[in-house]
Amino acid sequence: MRWSEFAEKELIDVSGGERIGSVGQADLLIDPQTGEIYSLLLTVGSSWFGKKQGTREVIWNHIKKIGPEMVIVDSGNKYR
Repeated sequence: MRWSEFAEKELIDVSGGERIGSVGQADLLIDPQTGEIYSLLLTVGSSWFGKKQGTREVIWNHIKKIGPEMVIVDSGNKYR
């Protein structure tokens, strides 16, 4: 799968039944030794002036299924 296809998908947490965010708006944490993706960092909320409220980290191993429109994540509601 190409990044352009993956970036269009929505992240859904199956544990809480909530939309986490869009893959395309996430930053990637990559292990510099192996080149593997460790996690996705998503900005949570923003104010009127574009000030970021915080981030959520979705560990790559918590991704359970990549479907045609969404990515299912089972975080157990444990975000960093």
